Amino acid sequence: MERFLPLLLEVWKEACRHILVDESITRITPVLARRLPLDHLLIRRFDAARSCLETVARGERAGEGPALPGRSQCSAEEMQRLLVWVASREVARGDTAELARHLPGVVPEGLGGQVLAGGLTADEGPVGVAVLSAEPPRHFEREHESMLEALLDPLAVAVENDRRLRELAALREAAEADRRSLLTRLGRQDIVDSIVGAEGGLRAVMERVELVARADAPVLVLGETGTGKEVVARAIHARSRRSSGPFLRVNCGAIPSELIDSELFGHERGSFTGASAQRKGWFERADGGTLFMDEVGELSPAAQVRLLRILQDGSFERVGGQHQLTVDVRVVAATNRDLQGMVVDGRFREDLWYRIAVFPIYLPALRERVDDIPALATHFALRAASRLGLPPQVPSREDAALLAAYPWPGNVRELASVMERAAILGEGHRLEVAAALGVTATPSAARPDPARAPMRPGSAASQEVETLEAAMARHIERALSRCHGRIEGPFGAARLLAINPHTLRARMRKLGVDWQRFRDST
Repeated sequence: MERFLPLLLEVWKEACRHILVDESITRITPVLARRLPLDHLLIRRFDAARSCLETVARGERAGEGPALPGRSQCSAEEMQRLLVWVASREVARGDTAELARHLPGVVPEGLGGQVLAGGLTADEGPVGVAVLSAEPPRHFEREHESMLEALLDPLAVAVENDRRLRELAALREAAEADRRSLLTRLGRQDIVDSIVGAEGGLRAVMERVELVARADAPVLVLGETGTGKEVVARAIHARSRRSSGPFLRVNCGAIPSELIDSELFGHERGSFTGASAQRKGWFERADGGTLFMDEVGELSPAAQVRLLRILQDGSFERVGGQHQLTVDVRVVAATNRDLQGMVVDGRFREDLWYRIAVFPIYLPALRERVDDIPALATHFALRAASRLGLPPQVPSREDAALLAAYPWPGNVRELASVMERAAILGEGHRLEVAAALGVTATPSAARPDPARAPMRPGSAASQEVETLEAAMARHIERALSRCHGRIEGPFGAARLLAINPHTLRARMRKLGVDWQRFRDST
């Protein structure tokens, strides 16, 4: 054991240094590869409710490694056998085919060579397994079993740190939603952003809001990122008969797939590892009010099925529950994705599309409502002055011309950030609009705006336009490069992009952006 001590201490250090398990495993893998014939390290977490094991973190000695399924299904009997094996703290060693027969579900399909596996336990019981793989001609020896047995505790701590962080983030978001709901019940309507442009570029939108607010039909708000979809959802709620009820917002794209059922529908105590108390989900907390489901296009196919059921009759069951519950909730969904295209591609259920798109509302991009920019800029400048404790300043005519010439890829949200930056740069004496715009990009007065230029199908210019996801990935990579791969903290990419770190990580996983290569390049 003494000869393993330096390795064990280094693994403990990395497990405790990083809160998210994927970061821990990325750092731990090269440490283990120096002492073990290790090619791949997988951390797989138990999902007892779905009777499966899910890979939540993965490390590679070199390269990307083989493509592996994220989940491995088990029967109830096989899951029980795995839980007993993990509790025994035994380490298994053998070929992948042999372990797949002996411990079904532990080794994902597609993993070859020899495997060393051990169970991970926490105070509440088994939480998952660690799977170490060696490709031929490399193989594990008997002494490596003792090494893995000593490493199971720090690996389990890495998994638990990750789970607790996600749980705290979910509780914090729920508490904030409940706070906003309480303020609304008390009549604090000032928390709702005023809708600037209701008599201008948003006149048609507000007419549709007035029409649908009186009904209880589901609403689908469509538009680019930053156009103000939540503001419109709040306007629908405030004008409806549910205005005295709660208005809750859930970001579907920020919920990990393994927690989607628990987040939306709640769970019973003991329904899965870590469920130490009964918890109400978003639908139950929004009973009698409105639930705003942002980024609904990010829901997994399984979550889409369960959402369809609750939209049909308002009934659901908590995870691990035995009783059917019903709620009276009005759903307002929003997305910046092409849901109809996703339906055609089979990535979004057609029957769910018809359920949530009963009354669609399209929000125009800011570049389509240029006449509203001066009023919006004034609104955000005054709000920034109030927040920052600065003397109020309003944009000049020259400032308005600069703002009108800019293409606004981030729409109203970007305009709000630019005006706050202009207020900070002006230090209360003026608004430094030109400098604020220069930090982000060059205005379209200095370069052509592809969004406004006429484009013929098949032309060279039309072929150069990249997809929204590719542009988003490139933008995130630029932020990671500037922050040297750091995601969280005052100097992290999340702060630079004005986005929640957990949302950023979810989008990076979806877009295939690897933060580590930016850190390694420093």
